[in-house]
Amino acid sequence: MFQKFKSLFGTQNMSLGNPLSVMLRFSIPLLIGNIAQLFYNTADAIIVGKMISADALGAVGASAPIQQLFFVFFMTVGTGVSVMVAQFYGAGDKERLSSCVGTSLVLTLIATVSITVLGVPLAGPILKATGLIDTGVANDLYHLARSFLIITFIGATGQGFYNILSGILRGMGESVFPLIVLLGTSLLNVALAILFVSLGWGVAGSAWATAIANAVSAIILLARIRKLRDIISLTRATVRLSKKMAGQILRIGVPSGIMQVVLATSYIFVQRLINGIFVVNSLGVATNAIFIAANTAVTKVDGFANLPSQAFSMAGSTFAGQNIGAGKFDRVSSGFKISFSLCMGTALLLLAIIYIWGGDMLTLFIDMSKPDSAQIIALGVRVQRIMVWCYPIMAVVQACNGVIRGAGDTMPVMWFTLIATVVFRVPMAYIMVLSTKSAEYPGGNPDGIFWSMVICFGLCAAMCAVYYRSGKWKDKAVVRRK
Repeated sequence: MFQKFKSLFGTQNMSLGNPLSVMLRFSIPLLIGNIAQLFYNTADAIIVGKMISADALGAVGASAPIQQLFFVFFMTVGTGVSVMVAQFYGAGDKERLSSCVGTSLVLTLIATVSITVLGVPLAGPILKATGLIDTGVANDLYHLARSFLIITFIGATGQGFYNILSGILRGMGESVFPLIVLLGTSLLNVALAILFVSLGWGVAGSAWATAIANAVSAIILLARIRKLRDIISLTRATVRLSKKMAGQILRIGVPSGIMQVVLATSYIFVQRLINGIFVVNSLGVATNAIFIAANTAVTKVDGFANLPSQAFSMAGSTFAGQNIGAGKFDRVSSGFKISFSLCMGTALLLLAIIYIWGGDMLTLFIDMSKPDSAQIIALGVRVQRIMVWCYPIMAVVQACNGVIRGAGDTMPVMWFTLIATVVFRVPMAYIMVLSTKSAEYPGGNPDGIFWSMVICFGLCAAMCAVYYRSGKWKDKAVVRRK
């Protein structure tokens, strides 16, 4: 019994055993872990929305696309490392596995220091570029968001190493230990956020709580990886910048990084639209705070709804990577069918739940005793009932991309995302919003922002499905097996 329990906390060879069993064993702890990770940001939103103000909630939401843009390097390195770790682990290649991990640690250190140095002075100018105005009032949306962003950039090292180290463990099929760490540090994050906000630190207190929790997570995961000496050797010879290994990591990861830059940039343009949606409040004054708060609350609920597909996609990616490394392509096909079924089943279930009870979920983020709270919830429900149709569409994208990413073929997905978001989604959103200005919505009807998302995600899903069926991704593996 003890040995069976102990095995849950070790690496997992996914090229052996029943595909459904090994994928569920990996993905369920990963799903719970992803929920805990998202709870970091959601706790910020709940605490600032309930304990401070709707403006504070809007500030957290307005800063999110900018964080995503700056932290894109973590996605770049993380994607490349996860794919290569899975394939080297599946092939049993300890030497290249160790070099890959060591190189990724050096790249992460360089990236996090750069983010702090560049991000802190640029936080204000970028927020202004999104349409937020500096009114000179200390507690306006601009100053609250700027404070939150600066502290987030200061804590970039902890967040960066946590993301990379958890990706390394996932590549080796280990998902339970990172789950335990996440659950513990999520509780730490909540406790610190409540404490700091109660002390009068405001939005800054919530940001400091998340930065500290991320740093603790990174330290624990690094200690765990150092103990895997029979699998990885972290010495002076391996913890260095190998040009060859860095080149391979970036070859796989850069397309994902570019994709995230494109997404983050498009979200900043869309955020500018969101910031320009003015709604007449109960006092007869046109304000953008109502819709920004509603959109932030909707985004937090939507983040949880996307987690199952993300977890099953990551399981499909690790499963594909390890089996490609082991030369077992027949199991890769079985893994895709399982991943697709799990993604689509949970997507349809969540669509029904949020369509019916989404408004009740939004009240978690809004103090219903304050003016305009009912208007915020009504706008949020209206947005939700459009966005839920993205869930089954994204199930197709996640299932296909899991296998394609696991093979190390990340370039096509980058192009599909670029076409869907930049060429179609952003222009479509602007046209649909700016052509519907009215007395009720002086900045335009917000529905177009979200219908454009549904349409363009559908286009991306179609392209991903066609490419997966083509089988061209099979030739992109790092480890070559006959």
